[in-house]
Amino acid sequence: GGGGAAHRLCPHDPVSPPHVHMSPCAPPQVRPGACRAVATSAARRDIDTAAKFIGAGAATVGVAGSGAGIGTVFGSLIIGYARNPSLKQQLFSYAILGFALSEAMGLFCLMVAFLILFAM
Repeated sequence: GGGGAAHRLCPHDPVSPPHVHMSPCAPPQVRPGACRAVATSAARRDIDTAAKFIGAGAATVGVAGSGAGIGTVFGSLIIGYARNPSLKQQLFSYAILGFALSEAMGLFCLMVAFLILFAM
């Protein structure tokens, strides 16, 4: 046979070739706090993910303000046009300016939300 004491195989490892010298099976050496470190890192990752979603949601709330601002701008345009139809072109240009500024604020809020989600 070819199975001396120097060539003893680990009983849990049936695929080891017979010419490799292996000591009897011993439990792997693990740091004392390794399991706790893995659990802590998993918990920290979960907390970070939750914080990202909460932050992105809070940043997205500003989009609702932008929508309300746009509604106010065009509502005021209609009221102004009803009061003085001869100023239609001037009122409309001011309304477009107000719309652009309100929409820009909403887009900034959305941009911050995406930065929180994907860049942090």
